[in-house]
Amino acid sequence: MLSRIADILVPAFGRLSVTTDPGTALAPGSIIAANHTSLADPAIVIAALHRLGVEPVVMAAAGLWRVPVLGRFLTREGHIPVHRGDRRAAAALDLAADLLEQGRYLLIYAEGGLPRRKDAAEAAPGDFRTGLARLAERTGAPVVPVGQAGARRVASGSVIKQLAGLATAPLRRPGLHVHVGTPVVLTGDSTSRTARARTAVTTAWRTATAHLAEPAARPA
Repeated sequence: MLSRIADILVPAFGRLSVTTDPGTALAPGSIIAANHTSLADPAIVIAALHRLGVEPVVMAAAGLWRVPVLGRFLTREGHIPVHRGDRRAAAALDLAADLLEQGRYLLIYAEGGLPRRKDAAEAAPGDFRTGLARLAERTGAPVVPVGQAGARRVASGSVIKQLAGLATAPLRRPGLHVHVGTPVVLTGDSTSRTARARTAVTTAWRTATAHLAEPAARPA
């Protein structure tokens, strides 16, 4: 349901295009790791994945579950709240591992939060937390790097600027691009795994950013 809603709503706020590395196939039970730049980018990434026939379970900040309507919807759809800094964070990884073993796709934002920058410019992914590496080591699941660019043109900056961005996006219809990279299997210690995952997502993000500069890549 969340994927279908995103696929309907996102085109109203911008011009979404999607690319993949040649021959890329997303195997059931994969971890999908995306860069996080805006409150708008989860919907954009989910809409892009829906076009590829993938409907992921999302690991997201537990605060979203406190939003009355959204919280009930996320619970009903089986998405995973992450309570950072408390013992429930381990329970979230347990649930994520179970879902991966059942063949579900799992979307995770390894940066663990949004950048503090107030402008709408693109920037490379920040430092990754270790949860992604630990989950990959525990399950052996491949990691699919996803780069998105353009979401900050929909919503970024202060609360007022984000609301203004959302209100005007249907008129501006900024370019949005999501690129899905070649899946990687993380090896080595936690530091090495985390670094390799960040490198892969950064490469996918650079590809997405480059596509925004190509008018031919933007759908009408």
